[in-house]
Amino acid sequence: MKKIFTILSCLLVVSACSEHDPILPGVRVDVFDSNDVNVLNTEIGELSKQQKNIYGDENCNYRQDETNTIWNGDKKIYTGFAMDNFVKSNQSPICVEQYVYAGLSTGEVIKINANNKRVIWMADVYRSNNLTGGAEVVDIVARIGIDGKYVYAGGLGDAFCKLNANNGNKIWCVNISVPTDFIMVDNFVFVIGTDNKLYAINADNGAVYWSTEIKKQITPKYDGEKIIVGKQEINYKTGELI
Repeated sequence: MKKIFTILSCLLVVSACSEHDPILPGVRVDVFDSNDVNVLNTEIGELSKQQKNIYGDENCNYRQDETNTIWNGDKKIYTGFAMDNFVKSNQSPICVEQYVYAGLSTGEVIKINANNKRVIWMADVYRSNNLTGGAEVVDIVARIGIDGKYVYAGGLGDAFCKLNANNGNKIWCVNISVPTDFIMVDNFVFVIGTDNKLYAINADNGAVYWSTEIKKQITPKYDGEKIIVGKQEINYKTGELI
């Protein structure tokens, strides 16, 4: 009887630990309804001629290093947690008023009040199964995007998410690994995935209107009439190659 109890106790411990981040303490909650990306194959209506500036103040002088530490010149405003495995990137923090937003190699987005170095919130941007036998790399290498009251972030841990800028709460997430910066036009976000696809996502509800194969994982551009990825030109309404 004692032996059976011991086995059951171990199973319970394993089950509980499976919901914990082996990198940082705390319980992680999966935000995905499905493992698949549901592409609606729906056409987008007319969009504005210019994409939004979602990357904050152009004069943002903050930087972050490979230990996830964030600096203002030679002064630390956040002491990070170093990872043994990480992806080298040129990702830089984003400044909006007195706040600094950054994506970390631990798969988290952080918001800091630069005036007092206070951490306002941290939010996980990855699928929970990436910590329990899935991918070991959950780095956020694409820049964080800010649009008013909302934060957009994508990482290599199979997640592109819309967050509440005030508290970091997730509004929706799509199962897409994001290796590069994305763009936003009106209420649509155009995101490149590591699966070599360009996705058009409705920012209001996270619905994927269309996806199309691309040749290079580079930041898309918008010229007022079409999406451009490298030498490929794509109809923003349908996702069809031009």
